[in-house]
Amino acid sequence: MERTGPTVRFSGLLAAATAAVLAAGALVATAPAAGAADVDLARNGGFESGLDGWSCTAASGAAVSSPVHGGTKALKATPAGSDNAKCSQVITVKPNSSYTLSAWVQGSYVYLGATGTGTTDVSTWTQSSGAWKQLTTTFRTGPSTTSVSVYTHGWYGTPAHYVDDLTLVGPGGDPVVIPAVPAGLKTTALTSSSVALSWNAVSGASGYNVYRGGTKVATATGPSATVTGLTPSTAYSFQVSATNAAGESAKSAAITATTTAGGGGGGDTELPARALVGYLHSSFANGSGYTRMADVPDSWDVINLAFGEPISVTSGDIRFSLCPVAECPNVESEAEFKAAIKAKQAAGKKVLISIGGQNGQVQLASTAARDAFVTSVSKIIDTYGLDGLDIDFEGHSLSLDTGDTDFRSPTSPVIVNLISAVKSLKAKYGSDFVLTMAPETFFVQLGYQFYGSGPWGGQDPRAGAYLPVIHALRDDLTLLHVQDYNSGPIMGLDNQYHSMGGADFHIAMTDMLLAGFPVAGNTSRVFPGLRPDQVAIGLPASTQAGNGHTTPAEVNKALNCLIKKTDCGSYQTHGTWSDLRGLMTWSINWDRFNNWEFSRNFDAYFGN
Repeated sequence: MERTGPTVRFSGLLAAATAAVLAAGALVATAPAAGAADVDLARNGGFESGLDGWSCTAASGAAVSSPVHGGTKALKATPAGSDNAKCSQVITVKPNSSYTLSAWVQGSYVYLGATGTGTTDVSTWTQSSGAWKQLTTTFRTGPSTTSVSVYTHGWYGTPAHYVDDLTLVGPGGDPVVIPAVPAGLKTTALTSSSVALSWNAVSGASGYNVYRGGTKVATATGPSATVTGLTPSTAYSFQVSATNAAGESAKSAAITATTTAGGGGGGDTELPARALVGYLHSSFANGSGYTRMADVPDSWDVINLAFGEPISVTSGDIRFSLCPVAECPNVESEAEFKAAIKAKQAAGKKVLISIGGQNGQVQLASTAARDAFVTSVSKIIDTYGLDGLDIDFEGHSLSLDTGDTDFRSPTSPVIVNLISAVKSLKAKYGSDFVLTMAPETFFVQLGYQFYGSGPWGGQDPRAGAYLPVIHALRDDLTLLHVQDYNSGPIMGLDNQYHSMGGADFHIAMTDMLLAGFPVAGNTSRVFPGLRPDQVAIGLPASTQAGNGHTTPAEVNKALNCLIKKTDCGSYQTHGTWSDLRGLMTWSINWDRFNNWEFSRNFDAYFGN
């Protein structure tokens, strides 16, 4: 969280579209003659079996009977919004081999290409609509390439296009074997409306299907998933299967899990089903002006006081005081502030102390610092009668020592001591203690690619450093609201980079938290997904509040995708997260500065 508002960077599709037009050149390449051992490797390239073998974004693809180039069916794909109607297929190939990719297409700006070749990925496209045209391109695989992804897509805002008779001709790869049946299926968390599951990873599997009562209800890329939308106090039967390009394994042995009567673990503490979380600049003004506690609208369900800060980075001694009159002329008195907190709590709101922020570096490198943290934070909570703690450690507060490579058993003192300190606070204040966290994407989702300094050193030791904290405290955690702003591009579970500022970023980043992911690509070390009711999306309230502001329309698209699985664009979520808790913003002050646009949109979307 920042005390100043950085500038916002914008990007668009115009440059990409211009580059594509300038690069048109020859649209159709002359295909070399196929070798004697070459075969067509594409599965269902004529779409005679519908979309069998193909993965299409959103609801953009369908097999139709007219128009067709050959046979009785063709693919019809319709771009919509930010979805370019991409349909793709992963095909097994041989290393160091030449392949010819070809398809017949009808429509404007239809693309054909291949990725993951191990050499140079290729594509070609047609500019004009009208009659069927054949697109052809060639590529050579790299020395270790065993599969490629072939695809077609249209362009943003263009009408539907058609694809038929797609072929990939070349040497056949070694056959892919259907993966083994997953073992070790078990429950890892229960609420009144969800069951979290995990199982042993299966060699050669590219994904997993989760079944409830024999019906497929979820998919996952790693060996964990959370099934939501369940009924309290109800027994359910679950199975899981493993999948890859060859097909699907048999289902695992079934297990039974019974949902709780209500509430769920993790310090739910009577939050509403949809919660709005905001930070209140209580100790500084930050250009947005000071907002008195009594003036915070009822829209806000969780109010995080920003910030408690240490007297020195390694002391662990946290202090909090109201904004000085010189900086905030309209600041209330301590007595008025405490009375306003009590009034908010009487109305069902939660008020927390947030520790850290951009300027509040906290490194609990010693047990003395750990103990000072517990003592000083307790004093703040008791002085103001607060409901709990928000951890907003940024900058260099958390990092992993060299050799600390497993998030499940951390050894770095700053991590171990923070976990111990929070558990002590939770034990002191009991089950009603509210615990939230607001890490940056660098410390969480980046862990999908990089964790700490890496197995051989040389990486930023802060990468993914929040993961062991979240994991160790997941049973005590009320809400995780990662800051989906002030972030560079982050790779999602689709192995594509996503950039902040639009719905796509929030969809991909939130889906990672709910589906879980292998840390640093290690499938034996999978960070299990959190329950949807433990997750909120963090956004800046205005363009002044942070880099990566998202318009209300794009916020609503993200919510539609995650909660209802509509408006998803190109990213395919790994579940329908109907119990997603809500939104967090930096900050209440900046939302007031922006005429309450953020909170009003939240209220309108959820009907508050």
